[in-house]
Amino acid sequence: MRLTCERSALLKALSVTSRIVERRNTIPILSNALLTADGKRLTLRATNLDLEASTACAAEVAEPGTTTVPAQMLRDIVGKLPEGATVSLDDTDGNGRIMLKAGRSRFQIGTLPAGDFPDLQAGEMSHRFAWPVADVLRMVTETSFAISSEETRYYLNGVYLHAWPDGDHHNGLRTVATDGHKLSRLTLPRPEGAEGMPGIILPRKLVEELKKVVTTDGAAFFQVAVSTSKIRLERDDLVLTSKLIDGTFPDYQRVIPTENGNRLTLARADFASALDRVKTVSGGRGRAVKLDITEAGVTLSQHNPDSGDATDEVDGELDGKPLSIGFNGDYLAEILTVLDADAIEIALGDPGSPTILTRKNSDDLTIVLMPMRV
Repeated sequence: MRLTCERSALLKALSVTSRIVERRNTIPILSNALLTADGKRLTLRATNLDLEASTACAAEVAEPGTTTVPAQMLRDIVGKLPEGATVSLDDTDGNGRIMLKAGRSRFQIGTLPAGDFPDLQAGEMSHRFAWPVADVLRMVTETSFAISSEETRYYLNGVYLHAWPDGDHHNGLRTVATDGHKLSRLTLPRPEGAEGMPGIILPRKLVEELKKVVTTDGAAFFQVAVSTSKIRLERDDLVLTSKLIDGTFPDYQRVIPTENGNRLTLARADFASALDRVKTVSGGRGRAVKLDITEAGVTLSQHNPDSGDATDEVDGELDGKPLSIGFNGDYLAEILTVLDADAIEIALGDPGSPTILTRKNSDDLTIVLMPMRV
């Protein structure tokens, strides 16, 4: 392999692949990125055996070839080179090292055989469809906050993706996440080709990586391929391949109340600001905020025996009976950030029952929040 490329383009590609590599590895090859030079590009791949990322940058390839290089080290070296530098890579000596040159800088980096690099992309995919980037972005921003971090319930450590059965008025693709305290269900248009696809659980690591790489620049669609054990998403020069969580997602429909008859409409920004002020006295995470709801609006209050008390008021419209209920203030604040609309609607039952929060006049995103005792 012998090639030259621009430092900025190489650094951008390395920023994606190096994130996949775990810094501590008992298997040496997993610390390396696979470099393949061919045509007019350099392709880089990295994997942790659960998730694989592949991306590319433009290059002038004098001699095609492939090798593996320590990913974090290469990322650190290229990151410290001056802007505008041209990087050359050459391992034609066959001495188990690759020479990196940029200006007056010289590095000899140890390599490992490309044949030892695992391939996560292999395998048949039963369903293929084009998924709009805008919908992928909604999935990661509007449902991922509810992913559980409790390792014992591993089947909740991701986002459940499934085609909603025909006959539903949405006829859509649903993404769901829950940690037992809060649940987020987003219904999106179902792409052609996704009909009958198996319900799959996307792991947290894949979802977090999508958060970092999904932008509005570039192609408008991800090309998605799905099987019962893997998912692959391709867009421009980026390919993400991930194993799926091998488990059964619970019947989430059972925890979404259908008869919450008390409906409260609020200006989201005013409610979020009042909540933020009241939470100032919380003194830590997980404290309950009490909502006293009447026809005139909501009085928010928090009591902390160590630091003091706080109350605030927000105007609102109540269709139903007045009631008092408590919620985890941190969870509620996070939900109000996700529900980015001028007005929101809160559907309540009794003080001990799950509460539904939605954007006003929109039901594509449904968030369920469990109450707390106050």
